[in-house]
Amino acid sequence: MTTNTITKYILTLILSLNFLDSFSQQLVCSTQDKIAVETKITQLEALTKANLGETMVAVGKTFLGTPYVAKTLEIGETESLVINLQGLDCTTFVENVLAFSLLTKEDNSTFDDFIKVLEKIRYKNGVLNGYPSRLHYFSEWITNNNKKGLVTNITGEIGGTISTKKINFMSTHHELYPYLKNNNDNLEKIKASENYLNNQEICILPKNDIEANEHLIKSGDIIALTTSIKGLDITHTGIATLEKDGRIHLLHASTTGTVKVSKKSLVEYLKGIKNNTGIIVVRAIN
Repeated sequence: MTTNTITKYILTLILSLNFLDSFSQQLVCSTQDKIAVETKITQLEALTKANLGETMVAVGKTFLGTPYVAKTLEIGETESLVINLQGLDCTTFVENVLAFSLLTKEDNSTFDDFIKVLEKIRYKNGVLNGYPSRLHYFSEWITNNNKKGLVTNITGEIGGTISTKKINFMSTHHELYPYLKNNNDNLEKIKASENYLNNQEICILPKNDIEANEHLIKSGDIIALTTSIKGLDITHTGIATLEKDGRIHLLHASTTGTVKVSKKSLVEYLKGIKNNTGIIVVRAIN
């Protein structure tokens, strides 16, 4: 075991004990990430923006250049609340930006406050209760966080149409997921999530209709990219940002390397994604 691994394990144990009253599950966070969270909270205290959308963009841009790292939440054999600001995938980028943005509305936020809001965002009904409690499908992430009063899905208001696509990618490809491959209980709970989604209306703004409705998308809106891939709802997420060219671009943890703002407008960016069918647009609630 390396020194860094030992340090991370010790801190994880300490944090688990310190927050035992608030969190019943293990917390995974390195010393470096705990310091990074506290530093960012301090930096954001001076952030004054007119609305939560502008705050989302400002917070998101503090992550520019952060490396894209896939599967940062797949750690160990038990689902844990993972805090990792050193490497982000598209979903953890959005979650962290939303968490820090919500904290800017409060006075004297702490590391403990950040943990609470991140757990609330990431898990069903805000409670970590094993692997299936994580909001794996982003369409369910949207629905559940809407119920919590954190976001609202505005897709239907800006030209979206109802999709009847069946969602079952995780259960039909369970061999790709270590927590599902040899765990029938987890698999059955994921199937239950899929059944729930398949009984919900999912509204999508079709790819060819985005440009005509682009003026209705605001900086700070969460953008979810829908897909034609069988059984899957969303392949990528990011944050809308109105740039100097007057067009909406995508601020995101790009699979090509780091957190960045797309060089092309959102409309042009999507033209280069073969399986993309459109977007879902979600707005954080002030």
